[in-house]
Amino acid sequence: MPTAASMTRRLAIALTSVVALFWFVALGLGVYVMHDEFTEIFDSGIQETAERLLQIIANDASRSGTEGVAGVAVMVPTPNSQYLTYQVRDRDGKVLLNDGASEPYPVSLAVGFSQTATHRIYTAGTTDGSLFVQVGDALEYRSEALMEAGTALLLPLLFLIPGSIFAIIFVVRSTLSPVAQLRDEILTKDSGNLAPIDESVLPRELRAIARSVNLLLARLKAALEAEREFTSNSAHELRTPIAGALAQTQRLLSEVPPGFRQRTAQIERALLHLGRLAEKLLQMSRAEAGIAISDERQDLLPVLMVVTQDLERSSLGASRLNVQVETGTVLERPIRADAFAIVLRNLLENALIHSPPGSRVDVHVDLKGIRVTNESAIIDADVRANLTKRFMRGPTDASGSGLGLAIVQRLVEQMHGQLLIASPAPGMSQGFEVEVRL
Repeated sequence: MPTAASMTRRLAIALTSVVALFWFVALGLGVYVMHDEFTEIFDSGIQETAERLLQIIANDASRSGTEGVAGVAVMVPTPNSQYLTYQVRDRDGKVLLNDGASEPYPVSLAVGFSQTATHRIYTAGTTDGSLFVQVGDALEYRSEALMEAGTALLLPLLFLIPGSIFAIIFVVRSTLSPVAQLRDEILTKDSGNLAPIDESVLPRELRAIARSVNLLLARLKAALEAEREFTSNSAHELRTPIAGALAQTQRLLSEVPPGFRQRTAQIERALLHLGRLAEKLLQMSRAEAGIAISDERQDLLPVLMVVTQDLERSSLGASRLNVQVETGTVLERPIRADAFAIVLRNLLENALIHSPPGSRVDVHVDLKGIRVTNESAIIDADVRANLTKRFMRGPTDASGSGLGLAIVQRLVEQMHGQLLIASPAPGMSQGFEVEVRL
């Protein structure tokens, strides 16, 4: 069966992906805006530099009284050669001054911006068109500045994204905690706990679900109570007439002629079986009512002694029970004594009925719980797996209702214990052993 997807994980992944996507989109838009702003700032810088250089060179040329600009180079402030380069050219394009460039810029002398594969260039010229100053800005430095700015925006995201994952998981788990609370409340519901879920502690979105679950629990509780009441009432109502009929049959058995005693004995056996079945149905109704758990811890060893002594006084268990209690064993559990007595009586009666007449039944008690072992043929695993179901019996001719182990299983589950069935019994070549761990 495939593992169910977690809402928390799916929400955390989805929210983190969406937030990260928005951040990267914002980063891309930011880099795009910075590119435009950087272009505007850098263009403004080279334009201002070119116009100031042109003004200086033009003034010096007019004072020298010559058309050329030879000798002016020493008076021209050289821009930072790491970023900017310049050239002074005449109207024919001849380079009069430069900062060391070997070739003229491959652009026209038109005033304004132009661009080559490596430089962004601004050309400034005098009004008479005799001198032109061209200042170039290397594009690689612009790209470097844009890359550094983008990296400065990206690096914090590399730390924010993992942090946002933990923050989103925390927020999602906190937000979905009422869902987990409702889930845990529903998981606690069974036939022994059908109390309604408290809607007041849940958010508005979950109250409709809780209300529907409460309605379902109420209907289920009513159905179970009707079933238990019917079973209990039927068992109670049947016990008295069955006992009366059995008494009359046993009296009749002593009075009828020998020719009718066999049929009268069959009626007696049928009434005995019906009486035991009514008793088992009454126990099953009590088990379904959830009677196993007690608010206080009970000492269960006295209950064990009472049940074993009662069975030893019967013809079924006379001189057959071997009870062994380990030294220092204290069997105190939050379990009701009557529920534990039902478990014990069913286990012992099952062992006595389904073992050879006169054979010994061992009862071992330790800190873990109780083990009941009896002689029997080996029972197959597929048969053992179904023995705790109602009205399921193993391969035996002994009388029984098929409810004993089902009652035990139901009560042990309520006691939060474990029922273990083994055949052959541990340490034996055959036999049957039932262990109740409490």
